[in-house]
Amino acid sequence: MGPLFLPMIRSVSKLISFTILLLFGLACTSFTATEAYDPLDPNGNITIKWDIISWTPDGYVAVVTIYNFQKYRHIQAPGWSLQWTWAKKEVIWNMVGGQATEQGDCSKFKTTIPHCCKKNPTVVDLLPGTPYNQQITNCCKGGVLTSWVQDPANAVGSFQLSVGQAGTTNKTVRAPKNFTLNAPGPGYTCGRANIVKPTKFVTPDKRRVTQAMMTWNVTCTYSQFLAQKTPTCCVSLSSFYNDTVVPCPACSCGCQSNATHPGSCVEPDSPYLASVVSASSKNSYTPLVRCTNHMCPIRVHWHVKLNYKEYWRVKVTVTNFNYRMNYSDWNLVVQHPNFDNLTQSFSYNYKSITPYATINDTAMLWGLKFYNDLLMQAGPLGNVQSELLFRKDQATFTFDKGWAFPRRIYFNGDNCVMPPPDAYPWLPNSGFRQYTSLLTLIMTSLSTAALMYVHA
Repeated sequence: MGPLFLPMIRSVSKLISFTILLLFGLACTSFTATEAYDPLDPNGNITIKWDIISWTPDGYVAVVTIYNFQKYRHIQAPGWSLQWTWAKKEVIWNMVGGQATEQGDCSKFKTTIPHCCKKNPTVVDLLPGTPYNQQITNCCKGGVLTSWVQDPANAVGSFQLSVGQAGTTNKTVRAPKNFTLNAPGPGYTCGRANIVKPTKFVTPDKRRVTQAMMTWNVTCTYSQFLAQKTPTCCVSLSSFYNDTVVPCPACSCGCQSNATHPGSCVEPDSPYLASVVSASSKNSYTPLVRCTNHMCPIRVHWHVKLNYKEYWRVKVTVTNFNYRMNYSDWNLVVQHPNFDNLTQSFSYNYKSITPYATINDTAMLWGLKFYNDLLMQAGPLGNVQSELLFRKDQATFTFDKGWAFPRRIYFNGDNCVMPPPDAYPWLPNSGFRQYTSLLTLIMTSLSTAALMYVHA
């Protein structure tokens, strides 16, 4: 009977192996999708609206508007760039409020030369100070967009373009495809352009409403895994009741060092520090960090400072270890159960974020305008700090088991690496345990001596 069952056993074995591989593949896919989802801002996205406002003899004029609907993730210098692929043989005749980075091959045009002839143009915002006749509303910010919570008015950017060799009616025009948003590096994935209800525009006197001929919407979502291979920030902890300072976990943002990867970091006491920093571009997307145990561009330190009868106080310090980047309009998002009783934030702006409706345990913090809204590059001035005053809820408040430390911290929308919970500073209540251990040791020694005396 053995040879008869052998083929059946082999088939079952192959089926089991295939099932395991299939489940493994599905698990990997699920993990990626889960990590790309932001539970603190589940509806956050960047929406690109393409409004055709008029037709021309060979195409149309459109206003493209970029809305940053993310609560705490902003687009910093050097700003956004937007790329797409034309569906037909379109060209850009001219632009206002933005410009294509390359003109492309326009040799077949003899009289009027288009602004851009590339099949896949890349458009960037114009810089502040652009002449007024080259501006439109919400343009010319250097591609910098604030987060929606910090400043909704500056979370919008736009440009206008005149498109030729395109359709001239709603039935003949075709939407661009393959949208790619860099802000300023990778991290965003854009969907296809969808036809939506035409946008309506209200005149400044609010007495007339006009509408676009046609409107397309493109939605782009962010994934920290696409943006960078390693984390960009870490968290360290300390408290008044324990002398131990819990540092960022080792290799939080990578284990590169000058020994393994020469030039990957800079020693703060290096005699060549000034020349290295001046030679590098301060707005470069690739960080040049100070050599540390954690190798992170940003460290957030949470210090439990004081304990009052009805309040307790925390000091939060953000330190920049990146020699190439000044972080303007930076922000923190912190999760802690006592944020429902935050009494005062002394040097940071504060806004409650309630991703779970009635649970108020998440706060957004950012710098005060013209005071500490700019986090300078690594060095003596490369830090910002503030203190937070919380009212105690006697039903939940405790310093035991690390309750006073945050559950999660984000810097500029990226999740920071936290120390392991068993490393948190503990309360100084081990004296009784030490006394008991000493007493046990004394009693054991006396018992041993007595036994030796009896058997002597």
